[in-house]
Amino acid sequence: MRSIAGEDLTVIARFVVTQAHQGAPGPIHGGLLAAAFDEVLGALNWLVGAPAVTARLETDFRRPVPVGSEVEIVARLEGISGRKVYGSATAHIVSTSERLLAVEAAALFVQVPIEHFTTHGTPEYVARAKYDAGRSALLQQFDLNP
Repeated sequence: MRSIAGEDLTVIARFVVTQAHQGAPGPIHGGLLAAAFDEVLGALNWLVGAPAVTARLETDFRRPVPVGSEVEIVARLEGISGRKVYGSATAHIVSTSERLLAVEAAALFVQVPIEHFTTHGTPEYVARAKYDAGRSALLQQFDLNP
């Protein structure tokens, strides 16, 4: 999945659904779509510049997304209140002649101190996250789970 930081605190991601993504024969597994939303919505926190963890993720599945479809997820920062970061996102099937709404999502993230990750993460990943956070203002385009 390739993600791009968009305008006005948005993140846009695209990927093609492969046979490895399917649950029942034909469409993508809903849990994989939820995970994709978590990644793209979570990337909003890089734009804000504060580490955060997912507290709530809600998904509304509107239509099946078949193997071979290209999907575009657009996540938007809805607001910040204290340590709470609110985001929303939509996924459209874009490989057809029209953009078809497939999934809508809303998320709540809670900002945490870096110690959250030093306590629960491995040292090499924590060092990488600290390095990336220092460069985040320079990033305009980035890969998630390449």
